[in-house]
Amino acid sequence: MVPRTTLKLCLLLATLASGTAPAAEEPGAGNGCLLCHADERSGFNTAHAFAVDHCAACHAGDPQSGTEESAHAGLIPFPGDLATASRACGGCHAGRVFGVTHSLMHTGRGMVEVTRRAIGVEPDPESPDNLQSLGHGVADSMLRKQCASCHLGQPKTTHTLDVTHDRGGGCVACHINDYPDAGHPALTTQVDDGRCFGCHSRSGRISLSYAGLAETIPAGEPDAGTLRLADGRFVQRMPADVHYLAGMSCIDCHSGAELMQAADNVANQRHAMQVACVDCHTDNIAPVPNAELRDGNAWLQTKNTGRELFVPPADPATPGHDANHGRVTCAACHSQWAPRCFGCHMEYDADGEQWDHVERKTTPGRWSDRRWNIDNGLPALGVNDNDEIEAFVPGMIMTITHPALPEEKFVRQFAPLSPHTVGPARSCESCHRSSEALGLGQGDIALRDGELRFAPRHEILRDGLPADAWTNPGSTLGGQAPFPGQRPFNYAEMQMILDAWIATQPAAGD
Repeated sequence: MVPRTTLKLCLLLATLASGTAPAAEEPGAGNGCLLCHADERSGFNTAHAFAVDHCAACHAGDPQSGTEESAHAGLIPFPGDLATASRACGGCHAGRVFGVTHSLMHTGRGMVEVTRRAIGVEPDPESPDNLQSLGHGVADSMLRKQCASCHLGQPKTTHTLDVTHDRGGGCVACHINDYPDAGHPALTTQVDDGRCFGCHSRSGRISLSYAGLAETIPAGEPDAGTLRLADGRFVQRMPADVHYLAGMSCIDCHSGAELMQAADNVANQRHAMQVACVDCHTDNIAPVPNAELRDGNAWLQTKNTGRELFVPPADPATPGHDANHGRVTCAACHSQWAPRCFGCHMEYDADGEQWDHVERKTTPGRWSDRRWNIDNGLPALGVNDNDEIEAFVPGMIMTITHPALPEEKFVRQFAPLSPHTVGPARSCESCHRSSEALGLGQGDIALRDGELRFAPRHEILRDGLPADAWTNPGSTLGGQAPFPGQRPFNYAEMQMILDAWIATQPAAGD
């Protein structure tokens, strides 16, 4: 429980930040808000119980006024929106508010930088790569109309929750799980997975994949095994992540310190991560506050349910845990599948109009997209910017049509991804005998007289690569990735991977 002196200090800071004098000590004394909002005195959690009779501490307005109009002057209907969070929440949580407003969840820094570079916009040191500084070029226009809804700075407008469509809301985007019919919504650190779904079921589709759902486009009438989300997207059942099946929530691995850090110098989400698999699955659990060692065994207590889970240690005797695989990330082997989209067309219509997520209104110009060749299978592998072998998925195999471009632009780019579909390890053959694992796409692959030969199965696109490929055997085509240092395997690495399998097979006649 928070000490009473601390609560008084928080109240004082909050009221000073809002420009409203503290109310009297007696319950409800001098607080005219409660004449109309008496039911709102219930529902507070213990940490915020000090605000039961002090509505203005978070909502501002004038609680001394005798009329609704003047009482609501300057009212903050949704404390926590980033436009007012420094006043409403910053009195007690100044550090957190600063972190959130500078976090990747608000700035979208990595997304902006990658999109601009992929479409051909050179980095401008005078223009920060964030959603708040978007212009109206091809890349920025696409981000404005298609992508910028997923950032915490989007204001909340209704006292409801919608798992599929919710975007923005600042602090309350995560810290309110329920809006009761009577009573005040309780602010909580027990963040439900539904608070993540609205944004993270798109792009990398982590929220979908974790729960064992894979987005798909039915070729005809959806079959009985195809489900439909509230936003119209079709999904099919796939193996869920073992951590999901064990009852773990997103916040059991992704802490508030990680998510709300000021990330001005962090390039992307991957560099913001603070917890890795080995932090629990070895004897080193220091970064995980809800895990502990007892009698040499690791145990994790889930934050939302309080369940205790035994954490099995990684067995060094397991195939793939040897020194030869020291560069291979856990997810490269243990991801059961990953979302893969091998075709997308983006087209801009200057005569149309569409909602602009930055200006918060409908403006001229409309982007439309069409996708095809979507499947969900074992991901390709490649080398990340830490020189580790990791799963890569097609981030963009896309054509772009825009009047400002001299011709239709083609972009092929694969991105590293931790799919969040952890389960039994993929087979040795799925890496050491697979052209897809090497980034070449589906086809027939062989080593003959020391030379790698590959016959692709899919059509060759305008850049000379098959429709489902990332690179070619000579590594002379494709190979684009979001950030420097990320790349597909080169020819020597492909040979080594295939040779490793051949060396384990019995000789002819044995």
